[in-house]
Amino acid sequence: MLSVIEDVTERKRSEERIAHLAHYDALTDLPNRVLFRERLEQSLRRVSRGDRLAVLYLDLDQFKTINDTLGHPVGDELLKVVATRLRACLRETDVVGRLSGDEFAIIQSAIAEPGDVIDLATRIHAALREPCEAGGHQLVADASIGIALAPEDGTDPDQLLKNADLAMYAAKADGRGIFCFFEPAMDAHMKARRKLEFDLREAIMCDGLELHYQPLIDLQDNKIVGCESLLRWRHRERGMIWPAEFIPLAEETGLIIPLGEWVLRTACAEVALWPEHIKVAVNVSPVQFKTGNFVQTVVSALAASRLPAGRLELEITEAVLIGDDEAALSVLHQLRNLGVRIALDDFGTGYSSLSYLQRFPFDKIKIDRSFVKDVGNTDGSLAIVQAVISIAKSRSMATTAEGVETEDQKELLRTLGCTEIQGFLFSPALPGAEFLRLMLASRERLLGAA
Repeated sequence: MLSVIEDVTERKRSEERIAHLAHYDALTDLPNRVLFRERLEQSLRRVSRGDRLAVLYLDLDQFKTINDTLGHPVGDELLKVVATRLRACLRETDVVGRLSGDEFAIIQSAIAEPGDVIDLATRIHAALREPCEAGGHQLVADASIGIALAPEDGTDPDQLLKNADLAMYAAKADGRGIFCFFEPAMDAHMKARRKLEFDLREAIMCDGLELHYQPLIDLQDNKIVGCESLLRWRHRERGMIWPAEFIPLAEETGLIIPLGEWVLRTACAEVALWPEHIKVAVNVSPVQFKTGNFVQTVVSALAASRLPAGRLELEITEAVLIGDDEAALSVLHQLRNLGVRIALDDFGTGYSSLSYLQRFPFDKIKIDRSFVKDVGNTDGSLAIVQAVISIAKSRSMATTAEGVETEDQKELLRTLGCTEIQGFLFSPALPGAEFLRLMLASRERLLGAA
């Protein structure tokens, strides 16, 4: 008899565990998407009787970077901390759930006015930004929060979640770490964004992209010694779409990886057919760099094009090195061992550029156009540019000044000892055939002058 009772009890416990797993997230023990939706349906019944509620949709900022650089166990520990802090921000009548990955949602019931929701979002941001320890690392979390109100923004649970999700994407687009209320125009914006993503996928697959090349001018003899490859997308309906619009989308969706590979292969293949003294610079996205097989991608592009490694220059920003900088430095050393040149782009615009110069022997420093613009002002960027050139010289590195637009800027940079310049003073970025014609004309002009 006792054995039967024990069997029944154990079976009941097992059923309870299964029921719990079906409705609660295994990592954080928060309601999962299924249970959260059920709770939202229940709360919306009260809305039909005159109540008001808010749905807050949260997505952790830069969480993928933590997973990629510190590992998933550290990411999981951070998610547990976030779950605990979110619970602490709520009243007993509110509900928080983990919908997927690093996405959480909150039902704030019985709100009197939007100010109540703003207070909650403010508390959440303050709680998440408190430093925490996860897997032996000191971390600071942050989140983009989208907010939809009921009944104003809908009374259907799926519609309300969708609207809060749209508002969250708007918060990310506006700079992350903020909250946004849903607006009807966001739906149209998201549809346009999805269409742009679809069109970009098609352009990558169907050879709908092109490369332009901006000349690099040696200040010693005014000769074209290389070029920077710059991506252009000539959309069949909208005309030219500039990288500032579609590159962030590519990085968010992961399209930057096939896009970056296309740029690298195309640049190597085109420049391999040009005069041997011309080198080509290719920009590398942090997402692309950290794929784990980036070195093999470079090797493959060089082998397919037969471009000598010394004619390829990879431009990286310090964002590549933030996080697991030891792994990044290892990749850079492998690339240098191939003979590929490495340039540090946007120098001086970040936080740790000087420390990275000590740890890795870059071939070149690129001086950002924001400093070049005011280089003629003694109380502006002159001292900074002079210091950068001096540091580069002391470490046997070349320097390229970007965005040179006047003869005065050019002559001052020459006097300071800058190695190369690029900018509209000489030429904008051009299609390959036009670049070659410009190079030929420039050479003939220099020969004529001589």
